[in-house]
Order: sequence, then C-alpha cells, then structure tokens
Amino acid sequence: MTEPYACTDPGPGGLVGRGDRMSRVAGALGDARSGRGAVVVVSGEPGVGKTRFAASAVAAARAAGMGAAHGRTGTVGPAVPYRPLAEALLALARTEGLPAPGGTGGHRRILARLLGGRSGVPPLAAAEAVLRTVASAAGRRGFLLVLDDLHEADPGTLAVVDYLLDQLPSLPVVLLATVSPGPGPATDLAARAHHRLDLPPLGPRDVRRLAAAEYGGTPLPAELLRRLREESAGLPFLVRELVREYGREGGPADVPEAVAADVRRRAERLGPGAVRLLAVAGLFGERCAVYEVARAAGVEEVRAGALLRAAADAHLLTPDPDDPSAYVFRHPLAARALAAALPPADRVRAARRAALAVAELHPGLPGPWCARAAALHASAGDPAEALRRYVEGARRAGAEGAPERALTLLTTAHGLLSPAVPAELRAEVWEGLLDAVLLTGRLDALPREALELPADGPGLAAARRAGLHARIAQVHAVAGRPEEALRRLDLARWTLGEAGGDHGATALVELAAARVEPGRLAPERLRTATGAARRAVDAAHAAGLPGATGWALLALGRLTQDQDGQGAAERFTRARALAALTPGDGALRIAADGCLARLAMRRDGLAAAVEESRRAAERAGLAPQAHETGFALALDGVRRGAFGAAGELIRDGEEDAARRGLGRAVALWRLAEAVRVAHRGRRDELREALARLAPVADAAPGLRAMEFGLARGFCSLLEEDHEAAEREFAQALAYDAENPATGDFGRHGVALLCGVLAGRAGRRHHDRALAAGAAAARWNRPFAGLADAVLLGREGRAAEATAAAGAALADAAPYPLAGRLGMRLVAAAAYEDGWGAPADWAREAEEFFHAAALPAVAGACRGLLRAMGAPVRQRRSGTDRVPAPLRRCGITVREFEVARLLAERFGNRDIAGRLHISPRTVEKHVSSLLQKTGHPNRAAFASAARDLVTGSAP
Repeated sequence: MTEPYACTDPGPGGLVGRGDRMSRVAGALGDARSGRGAVVVVSGEPGVGKTRFAASAVAAARAAGMGAAHGRTGTVGPAVPYRPLAEALLALARTEGLPAPGGTGGHRRILARLLGGRSGVPPLAAAEAVLRTVASAAGRRGFLLVLDDLHEADPGTLAVVDYLLDQLPSLPVVLLATVSPGPGPATDLAARAHHRLDLPPLGPRDVRRLAAAEYGGTPLPAELLRRLREESAGLPFLVRELVREYGREGGPADVPEAVAADVRRRAERLGPGAVRLLAVAGLFGERCAVYEVARAAGVEEVRAGALLRAAADAHLLTPDPDDPSAYVFRHPLAARALAAALPPADRVRAARRAALAVAELHPGLPGPWCARAAALHASAGDPAEALRRYVEGARRAGAEGAPERALTLLTTAHGLLSPAVPAELRAEVWEGLLDAVLLTGRLDALPREALELPADGPGLAAARRAGLHARIAQVHAVAGRPEEALRRLDLARWTLGEAGGDHGATALVELAAARVEPGRLAPERLRTATGAARRAVDAAHAAGLPGATGWALLALGRLTQDQDGQGAAERFTRARALAALTPGDGALRIAADGCLARLAMRRDGLAAAVEESRRAAERAGLAPQAHETGFALALDGVRRGAFGAAGELIRDGEEDAARRGLGRAVALWRLAEAVRVAHRGRRDELREALARLAPVADAAPGLRAMEFGLARGFCSLLEEDHEAAEREFAQALAYDAENPATGDFGRHGVALLCGVLAGRAGRRHHDRALAAGAAAARWNRPFAGLADAVLLGREGRAAEATAAAGAALADAAPYPLAGRLGMRLVAAAAYEDGWGAPADWAREAEEFFHAAALPAVAGACRGLLRAMGAPVRQRRSGTDRVPAPLRRCGITVREFEVARLLAERFGNRDIAGRLHISPRTVEKHVSSLLQKTGHPNRAAFASAARDLVTGSAP
C-alpha cells in the first residue's frame, strides 16, 4: 500500500523515495491538530532535496486544513536579522492576514520591527512575538512554520528557534527547519529537536524514477542514464539538472550551469584563494591528496589541508576512507565545475605543474595515476601524451579484468583525437575502443565516427587497417546489422591481401569471419565460417598470440558443437587453458567456462554451472557473454516449465540489451519470449511476440529456423493442429538449409518424432541424427528415443520398442511438458503396434494438459482413451470457476482470472506479471470485460464485481 504523501509516480516536482519520512511529518501534523506541537528538523547535504521536502510538507499541511508559512534564509547580499522568520510572517500576512493586535498579547510593536528587518530586537522578545503570532494563526486547526536553511541563519533566528523548542509541545504548531549537517550552532539545535529526519541520497531505482518523471515519462536515453548513474551521486538537485540539461537546445553541457553556479558559490564562501585551490584540486579528477594539490598550486601543505577540510565541511569534498591525507569530490560535476573556473591560461599552467607533480610523486604512474596523468596532460594542452597515457591506462585496466574502466578511458581518449595526432596513435585508440566495446557490449558508449574508418585508413599499414575493419565488422554483427558486418568483413579481406601474410592481422580477420559469416544468406555459410575459424586458430598460433588462439577456438567450437560435441568440448577446454597463459584475460576464461557449461547443460540438463557462468560474466562487465548464457538459461527454464522465472529473465535481458544497443541479443530475447508463450499454447500472445520479433528477426543468424521450430511448430502441436506443425517444421528445415541455425530448433528432437509419426522420416533419418550427436542433447533425447520406439514397433520388435520408450520417458523427467507431449504423440502408434502402455500414457498426459489449461491436447488424449476402450474421466470446461452472473455475460476463464486482479485494483503491468502474459494482452482482456459487462471503466467494473470475484488471486 502506498505510504501517505509518498509520490509513487511523480510528475515534475513530486517527491520520490521520501514516503516514510513524509509520513512522520504527517504524524507530527496530526499531533499538532490535537494540540501537541513539535520541532521537526530535516537534515541533509546540499542538493538532497530539503527545500522541496519542506514545500511538500507545506502542501500536506494545507491539504489537511492547517495554516502554513514558509521562510528561507537569504544567501545573497548582506545578512538581514531574523530573515527566515520575517519572510514566513510576511507570507502569512499576504495569504491569511496577521492576527488582531489582541492576538499577539501586546507584541505588535516587536512584530513590526521584525517584519521591517530592523536590528536591535531582543531575541527573547522576538521569540515571544513569533510564538504568539503562530499560536493565534493556528487556532484549532493547527499551523506549520517552515524555516529553510537554518544553518545559514543569524544568531537571533537561532535564539528564537531555541525558545520555540521548549514552548511548542503545548501548542498546535509544528516548526519544520531544514539544515545541512556540519559543525555549528544550528547542528547543536537540531540535536535537541523533537523529531529529526535525515534525507539520504536516492538509491539507483529512485534516481531512475525521478529522472523518468522529470523527462516526461518517456524512456530515458542511454547516455542520460549513464550520466545519472555516474554523476548524480543520488542527489535530486543534480538529477533534475542533468535531465533538464539533456534536453537543452544545442546539446547538453559538460556541467549544467545551475550546478556550476551552486558549486562556485559554496567554494567562494570558504574564503580568499579557495576557488583557485579547489580548481587545481579538480584538475586531478575526482580524488586528490593534500600534498599533490599543494605542490600543483604552489602553496604550503598546511594551507592546502585547511582549505580542503573546509571544503569537506561545505560538502564539496568527502574524506577518502583509505587515505587520511586525501579527499574525494562529492560528485564528478563538482570537480569539473571547479576546474573550469580557472581562466584558460591559468588552467594550462596549473595542469602542467600538476602533471609534473604526479610524475614526481608517483614514479611509473601505478594504479589510477596513469589515467589521472592523462587527464592532466589533456588539460595542459598535450593531447599526444594524454592519448598515450589513456591507452596505457586502458591496457592495464583490461589486464586487471576491468573492461568497463578501459572503455571509459578509451572513450575519453577518443574525444582528443584530431588530424594532428599521429596515425599509429589514433589506431591504438580505435583498436582499444572497439575491443572494449566488443567485450562489454556497451555499444551505446561507442562514438559513431569510430565505425566510419575509411577504406584507405590514411597513414596506416594494411595489416592494421585490416584488423580495424575486422573489429568494426564484429561490432556491426553484435549490433544486429548483418549486412553492414558483411560489407566490413569483405573490406577487411580485401585489405588483408595487401598485408603480405601478417599472421596477427590474418587471425583478426578470420576470427571476424567466423563470427560474421553465419549472417550471410548462403547454404555453405556454416562451412565457410568453420573454415575461417580453423584458419584463425592457425594464424593466431603462428603469431604467438595465445589469447587470440583461445578466442578462435571458442568460435570454432560453437560452430561445430552440433556435429561434434566431444570435439567442441576439447576446443573449449584448450581455450580455457590458453586463458591461464594470458595475463589478465579473465574474459577468455569466463567465455570458455560459459561454453563448457552450456555444452554440459545440453548433454545432462543441469543448469547450475550455466547460472554461475552468467553471474561471473555480469560481475566482470561482459554483457554479450551474459546475454548469450542468459538466453540458454531462459530456454532451459521454458523447457522445465518455469515460465514465470523465464519471463522475468527475458524481460530484464531484453531491456538491458536494448539499452546497450545489442541488436542481436534483443532478437534472441524476443525469440525466447515467443518460445515461452508458445510452450504454454497461447496463440494470441505468440502472435504479439512474433510481431515484436519480426523487425529484428534478421539480426541473429539462424533465428528464423528456431522461430518456426521452437515456437510456431510447438504451439501448433499444443493446439492439435498437426498439419500446421508439419508445415512449420518443414519451414524451419528450409530456413536452416538457407541459413543454418547454430542453436537447436528441434530437427533431431520433436521435429524428428513428428516426421516419423507422419511417415516422412524413417530409420535412416533417426540413425543420421544419432550419428550427428545432436540427438544426444538432453532435450532431444526423449523425442529421439520415442521416434526410435515407434520405428521399432513398426518393425515388430515390441519389447525393444517398450524399452526404448521407457528410457526416453525417463530422460524427459526434467521436462514435464516434453514427456507428456511425447506420451500423447506416440500413444496411438503404441496401441496399434502393441507395445508400451498407451492407455496409461494417454491418461497421464490428459491429467497434465487439463491442469495446464491446454484443452485441445487434453481433449485429444480423452479421444485416444475412448478409441482404446479405456475409461475416460469426465471434465468440465473450467467455466464452473466463473460465477454464474459473469458466465452469463460470456466471461471466459482467462478473463475471469484478469477480473479477480482487476477487482483488487491491480494495474495492467502487475496483472501481466502475475499471470505471465503481456500488458497488451491484459489490455485486451480488460476491454473485453468492460464491453461484455457494460461498465464504462475499470473502476466501475471493480466496484460492481468485487463481491462476485473475491477469492485468492492467481
């Protein structure tokens, strides 16, 4: 249930993530209306939303019928005595009028001096005048007095608050004051408050909710999400300014002006020289040490330390918990805003001094110092040296298993490229950037110009140009642009011809071919890709590149695993061994582990190792590997009947892939959703899933074959439309012949069994599947085994057929749907040829399909039982679950399931999640319910039908 005053779906200006705290304010307001006042102090760092929280409290008080006034301490111009109190009382005079002279008990003259901003008003007299004024304004309804930024207030105002602390509990008045934490009298007063509420920064989820509300409810762009994640520090002020800046005409600035002004204002208040010293500190990036800043700024360490401590008190910096002499900027925008405050000439000079200081203080630039030195050289106007440092820092990050950090450094480096930079150095940046993107899957972070390398690549050797074209081809493939990928691959091959047998370049191009060629529409493309993978292995080995050899072995193993599972396992194992010989190549090890785990899952059906592999890839920031492994887990979950868990995995996976720009992964996740609904026999949802799949269907090689085999054909079987299933399996085979699928689409499993039952496949087809090894996959074994049983029965070998069927059904234990479908499919053949237990199989299958709400196949099982002369359990259609008044309106069982949740006031997305259907399908059911029952809207239906549909929601 939503907390009082919590904004769960805020528009601009709404509160996010503060519901519990606003509930406590609401409680204090309720006590005040009963005559028990209090002082509430809201504490939090600048930008955390104290002022907006206070404004929401005022709105809540007025909504409850209370009086309210809001005053704020001024931060511009000379200090005005009692400023927040005077502002609040003036606001009261404008809106409601001040109490009559008698209501203030003779303090009218003091009140006039307060409102006039005059000095010399005794604090005690001022306090009593304020107290009598707000008490009179409160009357019996209660009153809220808000004093904002109390830490900026003058001593007189603080004395008044001190007085009110003792007096308000006996009056119907709440004083709400906001303060920033830090040493000072306001903090001492806050410690004595009746209620103290700390506003922490927002968590990632609330940051996204607030940003979505400020952005207008439309999906947040990937670049904006990145900036929010990296730069907002969870502060609502920064979130709002970043969102507003993103929509600015001419493109977003590096630091929003409002943020820069706030940072500069707080720095200026620290005293002379503070802005310059903090600007020098900002040149070091997000972290700086006292001795480094002192050396670069040319001041004594004592002075630098004092100013940095003062900046920490002002919440511009925070002490580094790992180094007592160091500080970290509260958010990256503060560092950049302060660094930009230096005039350009001063910034260049300071950056040069800082770069020299870093080189002297940290020989060899260990750890993060390489990247920091790069940033300093960039600020000092030395882009070539900055690029070299960035490339080296990225290389080290990759060796340490931090590809995301490498990508960040190389993206920054790419922004420094210009025609003046030597061609070889530009190539190093391009190579590193493309490699990092391929590892992390962060296509959203890749500058478009990085994919536009011209064919001649001015100033670069042919081998290097060929390698760059090969990398670009792979990026296009991962993005789901197969035509562009093939065009770049052809360009890489053409350029490689000029390289004169360079083994390293050959390995790169052939590895790209192994990954890209499957997208070429040609029957021989799998053989072409396999040949390329073999050549990549040989070339990488000849070049002495163990890492490249390992990646080529993985590509070769994937391409051959359907035909030679044992050989693929050996190649994956060799690749893992090579990863151990390649320092820092954790990505290769994780990829090899993932390939081995998926291969083992195909064989034995055990998913634990695959799940661990997926988690390892996620921890390492290797999104493409995580998506590939997640797709395999989703299909396995569907086969096991874990439709809910598989649906959550699919939804999360597609969202992440779309955000990153991974078009191929998006296509795979949409295929997985089509398979999921198909295996539940839900044709309407399958149509929706296929409509979403169609625009991206060409992004992943072989996807069409899997669509027709795993989704369309399987759904037709559950609808007892065997002719349609036959056509769809035939279409899957045709698509596979044109563009072979590297994933299993049922050729050696359910399609084989259906072919045998239809008479179009015989013993040679079954034996060929066994020889290929694909029929040994755990999912295929039940179907292939039952196909063998049918063939044995036709050959008059009843005992062998019975044994084969028993073994096949035992293999189906992890897959309840596959086992029962197999029973239904072979029961008639078993009965006719006299083997197995066809009546028992048909009865068990009927029980399963009835419980699964698949009436067509359940009815077919009952028909089989009748044909065998076996007793048949009578079933009602399920409409008995629907109350009679709704049944008379034509409400179906599925619509009734939606109606029960609708009556509980669930939204469409919540209903979709509980019933494991799409929101669009829910919308259709709701529309049908309203039309059939004649209600104008969902609220009217929920109110009228609640008594009819009460019960445990599904």
